[in-house]
Parts: sequence; structure tokens; C-alpha cells
Amino acid sequence: MGKYGFAIVYHPDYVAPLPDVHRFPMPKFKILRDLLLKDGVIVPEQIYQPELPDLELIQLVHTPEYVQAYCNGTLEYKAQRRIGLPWSKALAHRTRIAIGGTILAAKLALKYGCACNTAGGTHHAFTSYGSGFCIFNDLAIASRVLQHQGLAKKILIVDCDVHQGDGTASIFKDDDSVFTFSMHCEANFPGKKQQSDLDVPLPIGLDDDGYLQILASHLSDLLDRVQPDLVLFDAGVDTHVSDRLGKLSLTDRGIYRRERMVLSTCKAWGYPVACVIGGGYGKNMSALVYRHSLLHRAAQEVFSLTA
Repeated sequence: MGKYGFAIVYHPDYVAPLPDVHRFPMPKFKILRDLLLKDGVIVPEQIYQPELPDLELIQLVHTPEYVQAYCNGTLEYKAQRRIGLPWSKALAHRTRIAIGGTILAAKLALKYGCACNTAGGTHHAFTSYGSGFCIFNDLAIASRVLQHQGLAKKILIVDCDVHQGDGTASIFKDDDSVFTFSMHCEANFPGKKQQSDLDVPLPIGLDDDGYLQILASHLSDLLDRVQPDLVLFDAGVDTHVSDRLGKLSLTDRGIYRRERMVLSTCKAWGYPVACVIGGGYGKNMSALVYRHSLLHRAAQEVFSLTA
């Protein structure tokens, strides 16, 4: 691990034609990894590659019928349309690898204090169907796997994607062992919201200072209330002012301040935190990847042993 107290989980990219490559920027994972290495945010020794998780692990959250239908390519067309991504064998494989990345990040966070997946955040997937470009819910699966393997009992999900984590909220609605917190733009997808353990709806156009004040008013109280064995942090950058699917007005600096706030608060309270990059949609790939890198830059600063 070198001098750093956090790990990076990277997996190969999904390379296949999609309806709009700017809207669904799958090649960003490799670009993100390369940028982090080039800028000295990470060193190669910090990078871990996940294994392909068994379908039985995915079925800790999702129904066997849905898992088998999607992975075998027999999911009906209407269900594929609800997901919003055309099925392919490559996408099915990449989806499972991304789940493996979040599971691995969660385990590494328990060991090192913090770990960041270079993908993940598929919080719109429900138990028996996918939605909103989300096929399987990696946050929910990672939570269940750690509990199933006896590595954690209580988990706090801090979802700061611009969209409500409706799938995650539904999955854990009757489960006190996983606390779901979603801070999202109210007037945005999904149209029908689910009930998280704590929802914080935000107005259109909210800026850096307003956003960070609201987040700060909840974070410490959440940690004190839940006292989790692990925090899962969905650091979606679709909160950015230029995001195509956003409606909030955060700047790059605001997103960086958010990441530092979440990570430093978890560290101060002594709770390990595993991070996923969440949503981000834009035509400018370089700008989008840089925004995703802010999570890892903040992790390097907060969890460096020399910090």
C-alpha cells in the first residue's frame, strides 16, 4: 500500500456501441485510472482488480429469475427498455465485474480505512428489475455480501448522487441493518420516489455553499445515530452545474469539498468508508473524468498516512 491509507479498485472497460457514447461514457474508467496515475494521486501498488462475483452473491439481493434472465440475455425487451441500455454479453460481464469492484472496495475499506471503486453506484436497480441505466444494485449487493460473510453487521449508505437512490431505498425498506440516506434533487428522476431511512430533497439550482451546509447538518448526526461498521458513499458527480441530467449547480470545487467533507467526517469518527463514483453525464469526457477523480484526490489527502 505504500504510504497511503486507501486503495483503488479498477476493472477493464466495457467497449461496445451504445446509442449515445457521450451520454453513456463507458470508456471513462480507464481514462480515470490513467489520470490518477499520471497526476500522482495513486501509485500502481494501490490498484486492485476485482474478481467476477458468483451469481449466488448477486442473488442475495436480486431475484434468481431476474439475474438469470439478464445474464443469459433472455430478459424481455420491455425490461431492457426500462434499464435504458441495450443488452450484450460484454455489458453483462462488465456489470458483474463492477459489482465485484464494489464488494472488493468494501472489504479493502475495512482493512485500510478507505477504498474507492472506479465504477459503481447503480442505485436505481430494484430486486426484480433494473432502471435508469442500472442493472444490478452494487451498493445493496456489497452490503449483503459483507453481512453474509460476517464482515459487517450495520451499514450506512450515504448517497449523494443527484438522483434519489430509489432502488436501494426499496431493497432495504424493512431492514434495520442497512440505513439508507439519499440527498438528491427533488425535481429529477425518478418521478416516483421511494422512502429512504432519511431523504433530503434539494431544490433545482442549489449551489456549493447551500449544498454543503445541508450535508454538514446531517453527516455527524448520521454517524452518531447509525454507528455503522462500514459507510458506503455514492459520490455521483451529476450534481455538477454542467451535467446533462443534473439540475443542481455544484462546481468542481464544490464537489471536491463534498468528497472531503464525507471522507474526513468518516475518518474523524473512526468509520471505514468505501466509495463508488456514481452518476455523471456530459459530452466533455476530460471534464467528466476530472470530476470523478475529485473523489480519489480527496481520499488521497484525507487518508494519506502523512496527512
